[in-house]
Amino acid sequence: MILGRFSTDKIAFMSSGTAEAEAATEALRERYGDVGVSNAEVIVALGGDGLMLQTLHDVMQRNIPVYGMNFGTVGFLMNDFGMDGLVERLEAAMPTAIYPLSMDVLDAKGDRHAALALNEVSLFRASYQAAKIKILIDGKTRLEEVICDGVLLATPAGSTAYNLSAHGPILPIDSPVLALTPISPFRPRRWRGAILPNKAVVTFFTSEPEKRPVSAVADNVEFKNVVEVTVREDRTNVVTLLFDPGHSLEERVLNEQFQF
Repeated sequence: MILGRFSTDKIAFMSSGTAEAEAATEALRERYGDVGVSNAEVIVALGGDGLMLQTLHDVMQRNIPVYGMNFGTVGFLMNDFGMDGLVERLEAAMPTAIYPLSMDVLDAKGDRHAALALNEVSLFRASYQAAKIKILIDGKTRLEEVICDGVLLATPAGSTAYNLSAHGPILPIDSPVLALTPISPFRPRRWRGAILPNKAVVTFFTSEPEKRPVSAVADNVEFKNVVEVTVREDRTNVVTLLFDPGHSLEERVLNEQFQF
């Protein structure tokens, strides 16, 4: 049974660890078997969007497709749970490729760090003091200073996550753009962010790092006391999500724009 070049005879199951997800995972293993993550060509993840993101990070280097079943709260990246017809669902599933953002960080100690983000890279103030951040696009200063709680750069897949909560735009999943969105901006008040080409290299510089410490976060990886952060799309890595027909990520992103 082949899904493209992926065999549905080699399934591994992952669980978020809740009682409901664990019980469902064990029942699926009994029915369909489990070859283990290291031998799998398709992974079925039972949990919420957090588990899906963690699973995608775990398998990114191998580009194993991941099919989610929702046992979380929102489950934007997940399909509905069902015991029956799993192999048939996997064979009929629609793939969606997502490219991560690479984040390179220089901290106040002079140390450098790197991480990948599938949803967004965010800078946050780390004290009661507002952050002061300078923004360059492809080496050119576009905003000398934004005074804010933070700023983020989101992928199309991540545009419906924290970016949307920060009043950023929802991006079509296959669009070659990124969303640059301020978080609670104080000055300039009327700046609401920008939509950038996905080839853009975005650099953030923080001001007064000792007085106004800032943290940089790539999905769930955080570095503190940053002074310079450079973000670009990384086309050398890719992850593949699988969705039931009619419930693709593209369709969900479109539906999200008509939710009230």
